[in-house]
Amino acid sequence: MTIAFVFPGQGAQTIGMGKALAEAYPAAKAVFDEVDAALGEALSQLIWEGDIETLTLTQNAQPALMATSLAAMRALEAEGVSIDKAAFVAGHSLGEYSALAAAGAISVADTARLLRTRGQAMQSAVPVGQGAMAAILGLDLEAVRAVADEAAQGEVCQAANDNDPTQVVVSGAKAAVERAAEIAKEKGAKRAVMLPVSAPFHCALMQPAADVMAKALADVAITSPAVPLIANVRADAVTDPDEIRKLLVEQVTGSVRWRESVQAMAAKGVTEFWEIGAGKALSGMIRKIDRSLTSRQVGTAEDVAAITAG
Repeated sequence: MTIAFVFPGQGAQTIGMGKALAEAYPAAKAVFDEVDAALGEALSQLIWEGDIETLTLTQNAQPALMATSLAAMRALEAEGVSIDKAAFVAGHSLGEYSALAAAGAISVADTARLLRTRGQAMQSAVPVGQGAMAAILGLDLEAVRAVADEAAQGEVCQAANDNDPTQVVVSGAKAAVERAAEIAKEKGAKRAVMLPVSAPFHCALMQPAADVMAKALADVAITSPAVPLIANVRADAVTDPDEIRKLLVEQVTGSVRWRESVQAMAAKGVTEFWEIGAGKALSGMIRKIDRSLTSRQVGTAEDVAAITAG
């Protein structure tokens, strides 16, 4: 059995995530302490006792989800499961940073600071209310690309996340995305759902944020990950630190090629995916991508106990 470790993106956050892990495993608690110190604030208190609206702010959600994923990883390690049990790591959008931290390519403190910067830059790239994202359900990638092209009418409208064969997310200028939602329904989409996001991620409007991340990443030490990363924008394996740095910048405006990433791992022999951190969104996508693949969640102390018991 060949396993990949995958790390969730924004939207998986919940109040209380990772708290039981921190209580059960000192190494997990140390991750939250390290993130708090790196950011100079008690992010863990917000994660465990705060309100969901504040936690969901992009600048908070991104480092918080990474901290929870790394806490789960440290709990696994405390039970004797190291990163090299995985043949590959991958993450959805911000989860790519969690994957790299888990594989030792970027320190936890640097990852926390990068994600705080990334969240702030993505939020400020487009004034609130000017951008939007919509999930198109029931059309494949090529069909959604055609819809986005038709809807653009001189504005930005792009296929941003190719999540699974039944769900592609479009991102761009608010009016263009609203047009795309209507056109998609006319073209046979089952549903087109406007997403409750604060900015239009993974499209050309995020170029100011990409510029910020190019500068931030230039100053951070990146080493080769202990296991290869399947990169979002390439849907293929990468280990070279300079290449990783470049792809993390491209990722801000580029599409998250999640469906192709899972297919690439399956083609390389992966049969089981462990979703490390909060929620189970990735497991749901994986099931729709290829029903022969299995997935398991590792987000709670009970999950760690179950998975390490065999």
